[in-house]
Amino acid sequence: MTEPPAVRVATRADVPRIAATLAAAYPDYRWTSWALPEDGLAQRLSRWAELWGGLVPVLAGTAWVTDDCTSVAAWTAPDAPPPAADLQAVIDRDLPRVFGARQPVVLASERLGALGRPDEPHWWLHAVGTRPAARHQGRGAAVLRPVLERCDAEGVPAAATVYTSTVVRWLQRSGFAVTHSTRTAVDHELPIWTLVRQPARR
Repeated sequence: MTEPPAVRVATRADVPRIAATLAAAYPDYRWTSWALPEDGLAQRLSRWAELWGGLVPVLAGTAWVTDDCTSVAAWTAPDAPPPAADLQAVIDRDLPRVFGARQPVVLASERLGALGRPDEPHWWLHAVGTRPAARHQGRGAAVLRPVLERCDAEGVPAAATVYTSTVVRWLQRSGFAVTHSTRTAVDHELPIWTLVRQPARR
């Protein structure tokens, strides 16, 4: 039997590899071409991955990676404080650069997706991805596991918003269930599903 991949909490030194992994994983995700303007799309995606998939969760201690960083899961903890002022200033500066004219509809769509999130404190899966060459080896499920096990131990839900039925089915295999479905704001171009995983009863 194949040994499960080693998983650890990501460190600041991992941020470039995390960004590279998410940038490699997301080009075929429908959200990417919908949310990011076509001009400079690769650069926009890389910056999004560096900030929201890398720096923000890594500095909060809520990103998990396989040891080779070919798979990553970035979370927001229930009790997460706001980013430090200097990091927030970078986010405020770069958010309009990343999304360009798409920013209002992206943010409005995120608010629609949030309608299905639990009322109680919960872990929020912000980004998860695996490099294409490393897929179908259980790495994605492995990087989810530390938080899901913590959720079970502490009796806390986990939640995520996704934009493809493929990801819905993948998360359902880890115990998530759809709690809300809608479509993106203004253009209604993409479906939005919010999924919640209730903690396992002990």
